[in-house]
Amino acid sequence: MTTYRDRAEAGRALADRLTDLAGQPDVIVLGLVRGGVLVAEVVAERLGAPLDVLVVRKLGVPWAPEVAYGALGPGGVQVLNEMVAARLSDADKAEVRQREQAELERRESRYRAGRPPLDLTGRIAVVVDDGLATGATARAAVQVARHLGAARVVVAVPVGSDQAYEMLTAEADQVVCLQAPPDFAAVGAYYDDFHEVSDDEVTDLLTATA
Repeated sequence: MTTYRDRAEAGRALADRLTDLAGQPDVIVLGLVRGGVLVAEVVAERLGAPLDVLVVRKLGVPWAPEVAYGALGPGGVQVLNEMVAARLSDADKAEVRQREQAELERRESRYRAGRPPLDLTGRIAVVVDDGLATGATARAAVQVARHLGAARVVVAVPVGSDQAYEMLTAEADQVVCLQAPPDFAAVGAYYDDFHEVSDDEVTDLLTATA
């Protein structure tokens, strides 16, 4: 098992696997908020590509929020894990969706302040996160990117579960996952520094790289 010192080190390792995209004018790197943005910043810098954010929200099971039954993205995109979602009542799903939709809109407003809506028409969208657990959030991100006009969608992560990797290979045009351990634990287990990333950290980073 390889562990990364922090998200920046993971970003450098990931960029080394994406060198075929370096210098291409139609590439855009999209960090999944919040933790993925710190990885994406390094990838974007190394590839000489613009950096932006893609806001998606995991829909968690009410009594076990870390278990995703789906995810939401801008523009009304919703992705469901039908096997998990089928175990929840309509009322439970409605409550979770309402809460996560409100948070998605709040983050969109915060992170996109003063910047135009994301337009990916004809672009190669490189969707970066700090890791894949269930893959539901990244799957939603792929669908959102296509909805926004991306010609090609690449998912790039430092670590992920086998199941998430296999699911995403059916969704994205390419999946770059540096390691998919058979005994995958939580994403944070593969980082020495896996601090919770704040809104301020994301907005400061986006302002600095604009």
